[in-house]
Amino acid sequence: MKTQVLRAACAALLLTTTATATAQAYPAGPIRIVVPFPAGGGVDTAGRLLGTKLAEAIGRPVVIDNRAGANGMIGSEAVARAPKDGYTLMVNGANFVTSPSLYSKALYDPLRDFEAISLLAHAPNILVVHPSLPVKNVRELIAFAKARPGDILFAGSGSGSTPHLAGELFRTLTGTKMVHVPYRGTGPAITAILSGEVSTMFMPALTALPLIQGGRIRALAVTSLERLPALPELATVNESGLKGYQSSQWYGLLAPAGTPADILNLLNGHAAKIMQAADMQERMKNSGSVAVGSTREVFAKFVQSEFTKWAKVIKASGATVD
Repeated sequence: MKTQVLRAACAALLLTTTATATAQAYPAGPIRIVVPFPAGGGVDTAGRLLGTKLAEAIGRPVVIDNRAGANGMIGSEAVARAPKDGYTLMVNGANFVTSPSLYSKALYDPLRDFEAISLLAHAPNILVVHPSLPVKNVRELIAFAKARPGDILFAGSGSGSTPHLAGELFRTLTGTKMVHVPYRGTGPAITAILSGEVSTMFMPALTALPLIQGGRIRALAVTSLERLPALPELATVNESGLKGYQSSQWYGLLAPAGTPADILNLLNGHAAKIMQAADMQERMKNSGSVAVGSTREVFAKFVQSEFTKWAKVIKASGATVD
């Protein structure tokens, strides 16, 4: 019995020593960050900003690998199947938790196949209306929509997009019969609301800010639980009477499930420090985002809650992309 206990203790010590040695030697070469979307979008921008700063912090090259397709599913699946050594990471956004519910055949499980490293930032939408719509706040919009079921059209940048699902959550919680009109991307959706073809949109903050300031659209509320630093006078939807409403694009750093904890902790420390630095906070603010830099535990709980929430919204709305 004593021999068995001694052997178990030695094995545990060996595993701990090996993990520590692995973390101390890491990284010994370049790190690849997969971005499962084309270059130029919000997720890609967040990935490149992090990658540049991470390379400086660790003294090793960090390469961004854009693997677009299937609403982020293809790149995410590739990371889920990658070696669990810390050399293949992923920066992803809200689609990471919504895509598996939008497709009839999911290519990955966001809770089982990945390790959460850090929530990097979140970028809320702003609920905006065309100036011709006679509403000045969220309560007036709800009352107007209930009095005219089916008349309020809200634009989305495609079925399953963040603006679309933000509208579906709003519609579900308010009991209104607003109608989603999908467009082929954010650009065409914005053109539609500017022309008055549709009257409402949950528009990405970065795009909405100059249009609001120019008086081309009217802002009713921001969709995050906190007010937007770039527009502090604008109330949140939650503050406007729709308690618990929250919908934002977000950006997070993840790794394949089974990546050693010491490596994950090291990466978390770097990511949190990068995102909480004053220059990054200011850069995010100017782009309509809010830098975060969370613990692993906070991000893991966030992913789980987001996956659960949006799965219910998607099921209730009947939204699908295939």
